[in-house]
Order: sequence, then C-alpha cells, then structure tokens
Amino acid sequence: MYTLTDDQQAIRRAARDFADEYLAPDAAEWDREKHFPVDVLRKAAEIGMGGVNVREESGGSGLTRMDSALIFEALATGCPTISAYLSIHNMVAWMIDTYGTPAQRDRWLPLLCSMEHLASYCLTEPEAGSDAAALRTRAVRDGDSYVVTGVKQFISGAASSQVYLVMVRTHDAGSRGITALLIDKDTPGLSFGPNERKMGWNAQPTRQVILDGVRVPVTHRLGQEGEGFKIAMHGLNGGRLNIAACSLGGARTALDRSISHLSQREAFGDKLVHRQALQFQLADMATELEAAKTMLWQAAAALDAGDPRAVELCAMAKRFVTDAGFHVANQALQLHGGYGYLAEYGLEKIVRDLRVHQILEGTNEIMRLIIARSVVGTAA
Repeated sequence: MYTLTDDQQAIRRAARDFADEYLAPDAAEWDREKHFPVDVLRKAAEIGMGGVNVREESGGSGLTRMDSALIFEALATGCPTISAYLSIHNMVAWMIDTYGTPAQRDRWLPLLCSMEHLASYCLTEPEAGSDAAALRTRAVRDGDSYVVTGVKQFISGAASSQVYLVMVRTHDAGSRGITALLIDKDTPGLSFGPNERKMGWNAQPTRQVILDGVRVPVTHRLGQEGEGFKIAMHGLNGGRLNIAACSLGGARTALDRSISHLSQREAFGDKLVHRQALQFQLADMATELEAAKTMLWQAAAALDAGDPRAVELCAMAKRFVTDAGFHVANQALQLHGGYGYLAEYGLEKIVRDLRVHQILEGTNEIMRLIIARSVVGTAA
C-alpha cells in the first residue's frame, strides 16, 4: 500500500538534494543569527515548493498529500525551521486555491507559488489559542469593506510575509461566526510586534500581527461569512501532516548523526556502536521512526482519498509523529554525551526546533481530544 512510485521517489530525491545543498550547510548560522533566508525560499519555489498542493491550472505543482509528506520530511533533514515555514506558506496557498474565487486565485496564487510573496496564517490570539472558536478579532461590515480590529499571536513569517490569511469574528455565534479574510501587508492599520525570542525556530520570524481599524474589501473574503472556522480546520488537516513530516525528517537526521558519532567514538577499548545497550537504543529509535512514518503515510493517503476518518487519522499522526520525533532527537542528544549539548554538533538545534511541533497546528493535547471524540462516538 505504501510502496512509492517512481515519481514519488524522484520528488523525495529532489527535495533531499535541495536540503543537502541549500539548507543543511547554513542552518546553524541562520539559527544563530536569527536570519530568515527568503532568497533560499524562492529557490525552493523554482522547483515547485511554493505551491505543492495547489492545482497546476492555478500555477502550483498539483501534488498529493502523500507527495507533500515526502517533501517536507526530506526538507527537514536539512533544517526543520525552514521546512516548517514552507509548510505554513503552502497551507495558505492551498486554502486560497481550494476556497478562493477565480479572481482571488488569479490575484494571489502566482505570486505565492513563486514565493515572490510569502504568506502567513493568522488564527491564534493572545486569549484564544487551543480554543480557536473563542477568537475576538472583530470585523465589522461597512459598505463594501470590513473594518478589522484585533491582535493575532505567534504568527510565523509576520512582517516578512506579504499576504495574511486572518480569521476574524463577524458574528457572535461561536465557531459559526468566524470569517476568513485575505489582508495585504501594506494595508493601513496593519502592524507587527517585535520578533519573539524563542527556544527554537530562530530562522523564521514570529511576531504579533496587530490590526487597528484595517479596512479590507469584501472581495478579499475567502468563502462566505461564517465559513472561516471550517476553512481553518480543513487547512489544518494538511498542515498537521506537514508538521509531522518535518518532525520525522529532523529526527532522522538526529538518528543518522548518532550512528555516525557512535561509530567513531571509542570508550573502554572499543567503538561505542559495538555496545549492545547502545545498539538497543538505536534499534528503538529506528523502530519509533518507522512506526511514525507508517502512521503519517496512512493519514496522508486517507486525506488524499477523502476517507471519513481522515480528520481523526491526521490528528493521530500529528500527535504520534511529533512526540516520536522529539523523543528520538532528545535520545540522540543523550547518545552524543556532552557533545550533543554543543551547538556545533547540531543536535541541540534539532531538539529545540522539534519541541514546538508538539504545540503548533493544534497542541498534542487537542489532538487527543479530537481522537477521543471520534473513539467515544464510535463506541456510542
């Protein structure tokens, strides 16, 4: 069921080659300098990574969710941070392609697929994280425009992105009162907070997006009023798979480096890799990643097929793979001993980068809630 086609093997190989050439060599410096390599993102777009799941007629690559899982895993072997931003950008592009009007697709998608313009996804607020339906950013209709006021929190790419997909409240009916708006960076009243100081993900900016009476044309509304929450959740299904894939790729690099390190280091007169206790740890790490890959691919196949269990399987994959990825990376650091704690070996960066994957695109606690609702519903 999960044997890759020749095309999929070529896609994965191209993404891995890109990661090896353009991401891995500079990832540590980008992290240290907090540099967002927009030029490298645009190089990725040249080989179709700016609109992975966008239809070809809209200017994208027209690939499947399985294909994108392979791509983001391969990219993350070079730098999980940049791979994760590409995931977010691609999620916005897919949402515009899926829910946008022909005019909206024509306006935004060519620039997003080329990554001449970058995109950010704005759902979370200072007082509305896991409870996304409680968001307070308000959009009031005024003729042919909405006037938007509010603050969005933890927004990846903020201030560097040109396009912001913003979830706003147009009615007071909980999740049914949320609407999606596309807002251009240059719109008066839109501003940004300072770049957050973070544990990881330092190579992409994270800021507040502040909306102070921002006037947005009604023609920039994605879908109908009240459909924003549905659009947001549908977008997150794919986003969760891509973030899981980023965890898998980062963890595979950590495992590969551990095998290399133990093969070179000696203690008590023998190579560390010959110690059975350490071999068992490597075996467990490899097994966890293989199980994670299987779950990720199953969920991607379900999403591609429109399986009724796709939402549940995407939540399972996001929870399991991001937990496994962080655990394997943390074990890899331990296997390096004191060297794992040094920045020059790259293990501590992977650990820092993968930790946030257990939080974003819906915390893993929320993933458990989604899964539990499905399980309890089935039992009932």
